[in-house]
Amino acid sequence: MLALESGGGSSLLTWMTFLPLVGAIVITLLPGKARELHRTVALVTAAGPLVLAVKLFTSFDRGTADIQLWQQVAWIPSFNIQYFVGVDGISVTMILLTAFLSFLCIVASWNIDKHTKGYFALFLLLETGMMGVFIALDFFLFYVFWEIMLLPMYFLIGVWGGPRREYAAIKFFLYTLAGSVLMLLAMIALYLNVQDPATGGHTFNMLHMMNQANHGSWLLNPDIRHVLFLGLFIGFAIKVPIFPFHTWLPDAHVEAPTAVSVILAGVLLKMGTYGILRICYPMLPDAAAWFSYPLAILGAINIIYGACCAMAQTDMKKLVAYSSVSHMGYVLLGLAVFNEAGMTGAVLQMFNHGTITAMMFLMVGVIYDRAHHREINGFGGLGMVMPRYTSMFSLALFAALGLPGLSGFVGEALVFVGAFEVYRTVTIISGLGIIIGAAYVLWMLQRVFLGPLNEKYTELPEITTRELVSVVPIAVLVILFGVYPPPLINMIKQSLLHLIAQIPA
Repeated sequence: MLALESGGGSSLLTWMTFLPLVGAIVITLLPGKARELHRTVALVTAAGPLVLAVKLFTSFDRGTADIQLWQQVAWIPSFNIQYFVGVDGISVTMILLTAFLSFLCIVASWNIDKHTKGYFALFLLLETGMMGVFIALDFFLFYVFWEIMLLPMYFLIGVWGGPRREYAAIKFFLYTLAGSVLMLLAMIALYLNVQDPATGGHTFNMLHMMNQANHGSWLLNPDIRHVLFLGLFIGFAIKVPIFPFHTWLPDAHVEAPTAVSVILAGVLLKMGTYGILRICYPMLPDAAAWFSYPLAILGAINIIYGACCAMAQTDMKKLVAYSSVSHMGYVLLGLAVFNEAGMTGAVLQMFNHGTITAMMFLMVGVIYDRAHHREINGFGGLGMVMPRYTSMFSLALFAALGLPGLSGFVGEALVFVGAFEVYRTVTIISGLGIIIGAAYVLWMLQRVFLGPLNEKYTELPEITTRELVSVVPIAVLVILFGVYPPPLINMIKQSLLHLIAQIPA
């Protein structure tokens, strides 16, 4: 099980998590018509967690798998529920991704004019929920943060979304809530059957739950463990989303505002795979080994099915949404093999896909703001009138394709290296996703940017400085971690090696 590094009690993670909540409260107290002030407060507030996340990333001790910067305070003592937070290498990469994208999404939301007070307050509340999931080490606290995200995301889609926003918001809410119920039942079962070694009572402490010596006799039954694993897994699978629980995703993406689509694909999908890594695997490692081959098959299905669906789309946003289903399949395939290459590739893919898909959704939002549609066949020749925009979008598309030298390649390559060693046939079949992925990426690139110019768009404005500010930092990371991935690999290495050691052969 994970251990606590000596010298806890740091409040850094608490500040990082609750600063956005403070900003949200401040915004709700401002006058409703002070739109510029709403935006400014949101931007300044989102900058705080980003600065702290960069500090965390640079100062984190990469030589140990222990939990660092932990803080533990009694919250509801009668049920042994604690405010218990801390991070390892896997958490830090997700925290950096969350803070980075949240800040850029505030920049990308600068043109939001409808109910700005509510929009930016909800967005900051969403950031608090996301941060909390990645730092929580008490299962009850984890569940609270997980549920906190539901409310702001529901309203951000349902109020500021497209024509079918109510349908998409309700579908997202119901799917996620269904998964949350399964997670809640499994959490209660674990709580009632895991012993706190200090008091002998029940505990929500995730580190105690990871220690198999604390499991009661009922929990030692393999069938019970398999059922609990599946309950937790389905709860996280809906968020990933894994086929066949994926149908909420395209609707949510198409109807959501651009910045919300970025957060949805860039961070929320990763929470599903993070939950598998943080909860399913270390708490029920034998069940994880039992489910490894089905998980590899599910990964292959996601890869092929998502790529084929993306190939069939005529809406740019739907194409990117289904490409996310496909690319998260690579993460699942890497998580299924329990070796260093595969697991490293999976976590790298979580981070890198978060940046690449964020860039793609931002680029789709730029053209939608000008043309007011996203039909691929409705464009043509945009490279002649918007060369800077074309360059940035092309970079994102080639990164998604997995071009060597860009960050999308590194994670996928390591996944295939690790998976080929364990599940050769499944890996070969999954490789077809690369070919289909290249096809739909090049198909969209050709129809939107090359060929004869659509005369309706001869005067289409070039990408603005503000829009560039929201995407250029992502482009820098896409190139940086494509050429030099060791900063990420070194961050997650010890945590992954420790996790792999817990899984029985």
